[in-house]
Amino acid sequence: MSSGYNITLGDSYIMAVEDSVVQAKRLKHFLDENNLNSKVFYTAMEAYDAAVSDPPVLIISDIVMPGMDGYEFCTRLKQSHELKEIPIILLTSLRDPLDIIKGLQAGADNFITKPYEEKYLLSRINYLLANREIRKSGGGEMVLEIVFRGNKYAINSDKKQILDLLLSVYEAAVQRNDELILAQEQLQAMNENLVAANRELESFSYTVSHDLRSPLHTIHGYTQLMLEDYADRLDPEALGFLDTILLASKNMSQLIDDLLKFSRSGRVVIEKTKVNLSDIANQVMLLIRQRDSGRDVHVKIQEGISGHADKNLMGVVLDNLMGNAWKYSGKNAEAEIEFGQTVIDGEPVYFVKDNGAGFDMEKADTMFSPFERFHSNEEFPGTGVGLATVKRILEKHDGLIWAESQVGIGSVFYFTLPEGR
Repeated sequence: MSSGYNITLGDSYIMAVEDSVVQAKRLKHFLDENNLNSKVFYTAMEAYDAAVSDPPVLIISDIVMPGMDGYEFCTRLKQSHELKEIPIILLTSLRDPLDIIKGLQAGADNFITKPYEEKYLLSRINYLLANREIRKSGGGEMVLEIVFRGNKYAINSDKKQILDLLLSVYEAAVQRNDELILAQEQLQAMNENLVAANRELESFSYTVSHDLRSPLHTIHGYTQLMLEDYADRLDPEALGFLDTILLASKNMSQLIDDLLKFSRSGRVVIEKTKVNLSDIANQVMLLIRQRDSGRDVHVKIQEGISGHADKNLMGVVLDNLMGNAWKYSGKNAEAEIEFGQTVIDGEPVYFVKDNGAGFDMEKADTMFSPFERFHSNEEFPGTGVGLATVKRILEKHDGLIWAESQVGIGSVFYFTLPEGR
């Protein structure tokens, strides 16, 4: 690497203090590559002892280290009459505003923010080494008392040291600002791409709803006609084939419906109002009973439950959750479903409970992903898109959803609707 700087240390060396082996090796490689004699230490205590016996010409130290941290290490060096003139560069993430105050109090000469650019670090090393003699002859010490965020801090540093440190912080701030501007530009470009992608998605949704449905309806209709008009002319095997085609077309139609709902759930603009969730649950259950009138299921819906949400989208949520409760309790002769509200950690939480098949809780982390299913289609038919749609809708409400279940005992799905968000 060509640095453009000509720094000659002679027999002197630069001390690097870094507890991370990977970062230490990177720093050592950087110094060696620039022909800078160096010694690496992995603890501040070890480095301090080495500095006492063999003072370095400059120190580069991490701040976060076990035992003695970078601030204490810097403070001890500056309190030593023999070591106080050694320039110290602190490596920091600069995420805490107090980093600057602590650095000033400790007497540090420069901050370098992680991740650092090697060219910039080299320029700081060159600057501090070139100004060693100026530091020794200038200024004198002084004590400043400053107030930051209501607290007083005493700063024991000479004027040039303070200026160097503040300039390094300013340079870091400028660099961060440049990075933020670049990130903002990239974000704007991504948003524009996202708008274009959403338009394409809307076009695709139309294609799915129109172009795919049309041939599917044809397959379904003609299969139904053959079963109705030609059943007496076909053998049992042929009739079985037609039943399979009919079932597959129904499943495909349901999958298209679910995919469209999932797609639209991410793009819809929600309109929150105070809604009666008990009324929505009753309406949903009425439709479920009409779709499967042959079952006798005990359903309990608590009255007077309300929430701050989009009424139409909550219909989709409850249709999926109560529909699943109905489906997965289908093999229980005494099936029970309940919709209600409880309080957890002082917050209102809604739930849909059933005594159906249940599922293994070890798989719960994946259950809200699209197409994730815990049962075969033969055991319980479905597309695996419903819960993913529910999760997306609740997230748009700033809500959460989770489940508790036992195999063969049943499941409870909990969800929240934060008010006023």
